[in-house]
Amino acid sequence: MDRKAPLHPFRKFISNYTTISNEDWARIERVITRKEYGKGVTLLEQGKVCKKLYFLESGFLRYYVVRKGEDITKFFTEPPYCFTSQRSFTQNTPAQESIEALEHSIIWEMSKANADDLLEMGAWNNFIRQLVQEVQFYTEQILVAIQNETAEHRYVKMITERSILIQKVPLKHLASYLGIAPQSLSRIRKKFFEERPKLT
Repeated sequence: MDRKAPLHPFRKFISNYTTISNEDWARIERVITRKEYGKGVTLLEQGKVCKKLYFLESGFLRYYVVRKGEDITKFFTEPPYCFTSQRSFTQNTPAQESIEALEHSIIWEMSKANADDLLEMGAWNNFIRQLVQEVQFYTEQILVAIQNETAEHRYVKMITERSILIQKVPLKHLASYLGIAPQSLSRIRKKFFEERPKLT
């Protein structure tokens, strides 16, 4: 019995946002390259221009900045999702953040020139527009949470909404992401598990 080949993971991801024809996909597929990055590899260094649009098929990524010698985690990317340094990529300026693989990652890459050329395709243009809006929405949510919620509240929300962070991210990076010292996060975690209703 003939079975249809599974959709390419990037095509499947794009299809969540817009309808894409076989012809359009063939054009996209010609300009993407599959890469594998080991745990701890830096994909983009702060201060360098980001020249690629990426799609994370598997793995886990951390965005961070270094200020006055301090490593500060800004956010994380989990698969399947597209990522880049948006301002650096679109404006050809030095990136304000670094991107690190927290675990072995499979990533598809596309150059800026190719990404720009594809914008003449309606499906690709629609996909990029919706993706940018979504990323901006997520970024605004993070900023609002930082400004209005305590670290303890954000940690509890993280457990319920993004438990993958608890499983995959080292304590020091979680603490930095929450804007507190690792010792403070340890106290919050201890308090949470002590106060959580015990299963009977």
